[in-house]
Amino acid sequence: MARKSWMYSVLEAVQYEMRQDKNMLWLFELTPPVASNPGKPVINLETEFTRNRVLNTGIDENWMASAVLGAGLAGSKAATYIPYQGNCMCFQVIQNHAGKLHLMTGGKASMPIVYILEMTGQTPGFAGQHSDYEIDTYYAHIPGVKTVVPSTPYDAKGMMVSALRDPDPVVYLYPGGLRELMEEVPDEQYTVPLGKAIVRQQGSDITIVGSGASMPDVLEAAQKLKAEGMKPEVIDLRSIKPMDTETLVNSVRKTKYLLTVDQSYYTLCPGAEVIARVAENVDGARYKRVAFPDAAPPASPEMFLWMRPNAGHVVAAAKKMLG
Repeated sequence: MARKSWMYSVLEAVQYEMRQDKNMLWLFELTPPVASNPGKPVINLETEFTRNRVLNTGIDENWMASAVLGAGLAGSKAATYIPYQGNCMCFQVIQNHAGKLHLMTGGKASMPIVYILEMTGQTPGFAGQHSDYEIDTYYAHIPGVKTVVPSTPYDAKGMMVSALRDPDPVVYLYPGGLRELMEEVPDEQYTVPLGKAIVRQQGSDITIVGSGASMPDVLEAAQKLKAEGMKPEVIDLRSIKPMDTETLVNSVRKTKYLLTVDQSYYTLCPGAEVIARVAENVDGARYKRVAFPDAAPPASPEMFLWMRPNAGHVVAAAKKMLG
């Protein structure tokens, strides 16, 4: 075990699976599948597996999404890495084909494919075209597609293994702002189940739920609340769909307060779904969500950071709920 970055952990998982499955393909544009880590060998998928299996497609996200889909339908495990806001040029293919073909064929079409979509929206200084973050909601709305968003290198590797071994399409959302986050990650292959949330901090006063890039701020806020004598319980969704309703409900039955935190737009953010599911199962609880305003993200870093949910916003919302 060693301290590893998010991207190194992900490519380590992919490298192992490609070594085991000689037919597995990796498609990319702009960003070569290369990662380095202190004290570890450099991972370069293109060098190891050659261009027969690691393809630089050029800048055409729609084609990339379609090619991966075709490979999956033909029986090959395949994954593609699409940078810069998971470029929604690929949305139509995933929504209208990858998400439906399994159902339309009565379950006969198996598609072991993974779409790794980078979300740059939490990074200040990007132009408006690359500053959105709401694609977690877009893809979670598609029937037939699993949508996951790890927040740590450990989960990033384990969930990538699970995604690559899943027989159906997985949209694996990658928060670009967490690229250099490091923690202890095992060298061997392991799995983190899709569709299972994790309680990051036990508590009894209020349940705070986040995912992806919101988690560092959620955990920072939880520590500040704890220092003031409150006991927040923190849940990391990890998977937007399928969503772990049981873990959420059990927590709010105990605390009776639910605060959700999202980098997504306020309207129809994942937190709205969390609240809806809990409200259907828990009586007498109070609810609130913190999310990005329904406004175009600015290029100005100062204004962006002011609009983006942060630890201060979370602390203020929790205190207001608890009175």
